[in-house]
Amino acid sequence: MSEPPAAPEGDCALGFTIPSRHVRGRIIRIDDTLDTVLAAHDYPEAIARLLAEALVLTALLGSTLKDVAGQLTLQAQTRNGAVDLLVADYRGGEMRGYVRHDPERLAEAPADPSLFGPFGAGYLAITFDQAITGERYQGIVPLEGGSLAGAVESYFAQSEQIASLVRVGVARDAGGGWVAGGLLLQHLPEGEEGRERLHVRLDHPEWAHVRLLAETVTDAELLDRALPLDALVWRLFHDEEEIRVTAITPLVKGCRCDPAHIRGVIARFPPEERAAMADAEGRISVDCEFCSKVFTLDLAEVE
Repeated sequence: MSEPPAAPEGDCALGFTIPSRHVRGRIIRIDDTLDTVLAAHDYPEAIARLLAEALVLTALLGSTLKDVAGQLTLQAQTRNGAVDLLVADYRGGEMRGYVRHDPERLAEAPADPSLFGPFGAGYLAITFDQAITGERYQGIVPLEGGSLAGAVESYFAQSEQIASLVRVGVARDAGGGWVAGGLLLQHLPEGEEGRERLHVRLDHPEWAHVRLLAETVTDAELLDRALPLDALVWRLFHDEEEIRVTAITPLVKGCRCDPAHIRGVIARFPPEERAAMADAEGRISVDCEFCSKVFTLDLAEVE
C-alpha cells in the first residue's frame, strides 16, 4: 500500500482505492472539530449523537468531490417528529451542522434504534453543488432504517445505483469529549472514471468479497485515535493485490457567517424590506443557526 502523508489521526479524511476490485473508499475520524461544532448548542445527548453521525456522513460524501470549491449538503426533514430539521454541509474540508428539535417531543419519542424515534416519517436529501460548472445534483430518499448511515446507503442504491457500504461510530471519550469515525465503500464496476454505468449488481462477486471484509470493521476501530487510518484500511484489506491511498484531507469547523457575507446577503433585499428588518435604532440583527452567533449591522452599512 502506498504511504499517505503523515497527519494527525483525528479530524481528517483518507481516500483509497482497490483497483483489482473496482472499489473506492473514504475513511474519516473527527474529534476536536466535532467538539467545536457541538459546543455551539446545548444539545441533548441523543441530538448531539445524531448531528455527529450527520457530520461524519457529510465529510465522507463531501470529501469525494473533485471540485474543492464544491459543496455537499445533507438535509433531513420531517413534520411530525421530535427533530423537524437537520442540516450539515461540507466544503473544502470545512464542516458545519445544525439540528432544530422540540424538547417535549424528544422526551416522548420511543427509545428505539429506528430513525422514527427522533424523526418520525420524513426524508433525506443529499445535494452536490459543483462550483466550477454551477451544476447541482440532488437525490431524495425516505428516512428509513435504523440510522442515517442506512438512509445514505439507500440513497446510493436508489438514486445513484451504486453498490455502497456505510459505517459510522460515535462515542464520548473518558474526558467527556466526542469522537466519531466512518467508512464509505463503493463498487463502480462499469463507470469508475466517467464512463456510463452499464449495470451495477449488488451481488457482483467483486463487491460481495470486499463488502464482507469491510463489514468486519468495528466502532472501536473507527474511534481508536491510536489506530492510524491507513493502518485500519490495511487491516481490513491487506489480502488484496493493491491498495492505493490518496492525500489526507484535514477536517475543520467552517461557517460562512462573517459580517461581510451577511452584509452582502442583506444588501440583496429591496430597501423597503431591509428597513422592515431593522429595529427602532436602525440596527439589523442576524442569528447564525449553525454557530449561535448574533451579528448586528447598522442599516446604513448595507444601503
